[in-house]
Amino acid sequence: MAALPWPRCQSIKSLDRAAWEGASSDLPVVYVVLRMASLLESGWQFLTTHFSEFQLASVATFLLHESVFFLSGIPFMLLERAGLLSKYKIQVRNNTMDAQEKCILRLLFYHFCVNLPVMLASYPVFRAMGMRVTLPLPSWKVVISQIVFYFIIEDFIFYWGHRVLHTKWLYKHIHSVHHEYATPFGLTSEYAHPLEILFLGFATIIGPALTGPHLFTLWLWMVLRVLETVEAHCGYHFPWSLSNFIPFYGGSDFHDFHHRVIYTKSGNYSSTFTYMDRLFGTDKDYWKWKENQSEGKKA
Repeated sequence: MAALPWPRCQSIKSLDRAAWEGASSDLPVVYVVLRMASLLESGWQFLTTHFSEFQLASVATFLLHESVFFLSGIPFMLLERAGLLSKYKIQVRNNTMDAQEKCILRLLFYHFCVNLPVMLASYPVFRAMGMRVTLPLPSWKVVISQIVFYFIIEDFIFYWGHRVLHTKWLYKHIHSVHHEYATPFGLTSEYAHPLEILFLGFATIIGPALTGPHLFTLWLWMVLRVLETVEAHCGYHFPWSLSNFIPFYGGSDFHDFHHRVIYTKSGNYSSTFTYMDRLFGTDKDYWKWKENQSEGKKA
């Protein structure tokens, strides 16, 4: 099959004709990919035609975040309530209905009173740093390389910030809010003190702020980051969990340990990937616990 250039979402008609002719056996797959690219372009054209840049970069970003966060987090809460898939639940303990409702109400308050104002205020900053909204959309090479960079820099900043939050004074006055739930479920991922919310927001947006991405890349990064943190707090470890397949991926089992032990000895401070904990030895208690678990099962 001839090398087919990844479409930059301009038009199927603009693609190299020879590439089409050389893709005879894989034509259905090629067509699907190109059709999806065309639909994505059309959808983006609709958004930029009917909404202002400010509306898309602030209000639409907030609405996308809320949709992804609650739609991905609520199912884990319902699983816990119904007792379904309990064999994959990491902890035996369950949260009470009152505790779950408290989490949701506090989240809505924080999201509308902290997250939304921050998103509205951040628009001029991102605009000044080169964020684009208009077509053409960036190539996938650019999108993937930027998102990889965002994960790396977010992991680094989050690790050190999170570790500092576990010092005595900061834990007592700020981070202890997040640790009210020793048995986390998906929505507790963003249950935190307002100052911690601002810190987490900084760790997440510093990468995009440095690169000045297209809004599409920013949205994709936000969706991936939300899904990752919800999964890390979901309270379930499934056979299909990403930590079973991706080296150094933290996931729910790794982060759940962080919530269940005393704050001064918790370790496991990493965000998405665990290499920072491995480098600085802050995951030793976790691996000892895993080893003891394995020995207990053998016995």
